[in-house]
Formats: sequence, structure tokens, C-alpha cells
Amino acid sequence: MPQLPPHPDQHLFQVRHPEWAAQATIYEVNLRQFTPEGTFRAFEAHLPRLAAMGVSIVWLMPIHPIGQVGRKGTLGSQYAVRDYFAVNPEFGTLDDLRHLVQTAHGLGLRVLLDWVANHTSWDNALVTEHPDWFQHDASGNLLPPVPDWTDVVALDYRQPALRRYMTDALLYWLRAADLDGYRCDVAGLVPTDFWDAARPELDAVKPVFMLAEWDELYPSGGLSWEDFNPDTRLLEKAFDMSFGLRLHYLLDRVAEGHEPLHAIDEYLAAERAKYPPSVYLMHFTSNHDVNSWDGTEYERLGPLARPFAVLTVLLPGMPLVYSGQEAALNRRLQFFDHDPIDWQAYPLQDFYTRLLQLKRRHPALRNGDVTSHFRRLDCGPAQYAFLREQGPAAVLCAINTDAAEAALMLPEAAAGTWQDVFSGQQLLFATGEALLVPAHGWRVLERVVV
Repeated sequence: MPQLPPHPDQHLFQVRHPEWAAQATIYEVNLRQFTPEGTFRAFEAHLPRLAAMGVSIVWLMPIHPIGQVGRKGTLGSQYAVRDYFAVNPEFGTLDDLRHLVQTAHGLGLRVLLDWVANHTSWDNALVTEHPDWFQHDASGNLLPPVPDWTDVVALDYRQPALRRYMTDALLYWLRAADLDGYRCDVAGLVPTDFWDAARPELDAVKPVFMLAEWDELYPSGGLSWEDFNPDTRLLEKAFDMSFGLRLHYLLDRVAEGHEPLHAIDEYLAAERAKYPPSVYLMHFTSNHDVNSWDGTEYERLGPLARPFAVLTVLLPGMPLVYSGQEAALNRRLQFFDHDPIDWQAYPLQDFYTRLLQLKRRHPALRNGDVTSHFRRLDCGPAQYAFLREQGPAAVLCAINTDAAEAALMLPEAAAGTWQDVFSGQQLLFATGEALLVPAHGWRVLERVVV
């Protein structure tokens, strides 16, 4: 792939990513389902394992008290916040949260808190204390942001006092728990100028990392294409990263046979047309919404679950691993009730460790690196292969969606000595030699630099 000219709007993207994020990976923690206890303290015991796996950022789903009015299921949605300044006793205490964050920091991990700025539960005190902070229909009734979200009501960011309150709440948790930033729920439904104003105040307490649940290339937040805003500009001043929803759903469609595998090239071109390479997008095969509502990666992707996981780690972008993926979790977790993960013996722990540790240490895989090169390799319609290069350092990735082994003819750029990241075997390739890729499998090679 030839070197592209600078993005015409590159100057608009002013977020300075922290240096530690350059080779970071992120792990989403569904605290309620992570352990039989479902508490901060019980989850904390897993932090050393996650750090050893190569995780850099731990994202905690919301930890606030949950509304009782309109509650769904037994325990309710963690996204129906009843009090922005309190901890849900289901999970433990504020001191327990502080201890978790302190332990994570001691292991070199950063912690993001899931933040729900767009809506509250019906029984949040703000509903009665500040009814003008909420959206109403023509008859004066409170409105959910999306019709199906019947357990929450939408906030109205035309109110300056609401903006001050929400910013102060964000500042509180940085100071109270020493958090490292936020994952912001349906961030594009909140006015971008709120986030733009809040970010410098947060950074004044400590440099933060901000993740937006949004993708300007694909509708999110339960919206249709007609209601979706593809020009929120969230990544220009406020957020370090947004979701890569378009790639996620593309991989689903490829697995279903509705899109060709090479449509990934069209996606990458669309991403680059929209953003300069310094922008971070988060790629994944599962998260809390996908697992509970769309199905596990094994339901959606079948035998391609692991090859596509390889792509989400090694394509440009930051990879996400969701709770239980390293346990090969093959069931939908209940969203509104306690439903603990069966970890078995962590059957995919080694699989993710090899990928995430490669991501963490390899110079060609840095997030948002404008000087690295992505080179697409020629292959058959059932294979997808590429080189990522930074100077002499390189990673070669090839996946095979076919039910039979495939031979990938290597170009001159791939000549030399390589080490297989999964087997440890060293391989010497001359120009025109073939790399064998197993059925429904993958090969990940690291160039040996002398």
C-alpha cells in the first residue's frame, strides 16, 4: 500500500495521547458477572493475570447505584444511574474501588470508569430536584433517549447548570479514586462541546484517557442511519479513541457470507478518508452489548472467531478483550441479573497472551503511529494477509477463512528470517515461497532483525 498524503484535516485532531497508550490494549470488565461474588475485591484478584496477559487498560462497567423505578430484570441495568456520586453496594465500597485502582496501578495498569452522561434512572434525585435538566415531550412527559430504553430518561445539555454538575461529577471520581479516564456511554448523543470543555478540566487534575462509545463510520446508540450523526468530531479535542463498530459488524457479515473478506480493504480506506492515522479506533469481536444482545463470537463468527480475533489485535487500532473471552465463553451473559462467568481453565489465555504481548512490545504495532507502514499482501478471496512495518521491524499476519489449508505466496518484502509467534519456530523465506495457513486458521510471524 503506497504512503498516503497527509490527511487534509489532520491539524484539527488536537488530542495528545499519553505515551503509555501507544502500545496499549484494553480489557472490559463486567464486574457483576466476573466472579461469583460480583465485587471489586473478588475481581481485584484477577488483575495480576490480566497484566501478565498483556492488558494495559482496564475498563470497568458502571459502578453507581442503579435505579429501582422501571428496573429491568432482578438487578437492573448498570447504565440506569441513580446517583453519580455513590458506589453500588452490590460491588462494594468506595474504599474497595480505591484499593482496586491502587493495585492496578502497582501492576502498571490504567483504569477507566464507564460514564453515563446522556441519561439517568427515573428515580435519580436530579429528576425531582432539577426537572429542567431533562428532556420532555410536548405534553411535558420525560423521554427515554431511545424508545427501548424504558428504564432511563434523557438529560438536556442545553442547561448550563447540568453541564457544570456533570463535569464536577467527572472530576470527583478522578480525585476520589485516582481513575485514569472514562469510557463514555453513547458519547455522540451528548453535545461535543460539552466534552470539549470538560476534557481540559479533567487533564488539569491528571492526564486522562477518554474512550467514546461512538463511531462516525457506523450508527451506534440504537440509532438508525437516518438519525445518526456521522460528524460529531469527538476525536478532535475531547476523546483519545472511539469504537470501531463498522469493522466489527463487517466481520460479522463476512462470517455470515454477506460480504467478501476483501471488504476489509474498503473499510480501512474509509477509516483513513475520515481520520488521520494518529487517531485511535478500538476493534473487537465482543463486548457487553454484543455478547448479551447479538450473541457470542462463536454464534456470530463460528469457526472464524479466533482468526477474526487475530485481525482485531493486529490491524491498525487498539484491541479490546471482553470479560470471559480468554475462557472461550460460549454463552450470552444475562444483562440484568447475576450470571457468573465459568472460567474453566482459561483455555484461550495463551492465545490472547501471545497476541497482546506482541502488540505491547512490537514497534510496528504502535497505536496511531503516522510513520509505520501497512502493506496488504496478495492472496486468495478466502485469505487476508498484511505486513506492518516500522523500519526493519515487521509483523506478518495471515488468516484463512476456508475449510482447507491455503498456501500464501510471499512477496519480495517478506523474504528473510521470521519467528512464528505461536509455535516459536524460525522460518527462512526466499521471494516467491509459500506460507501455509491452516483451515479456519492464522499465522502470525515476527521478522528476526539481526
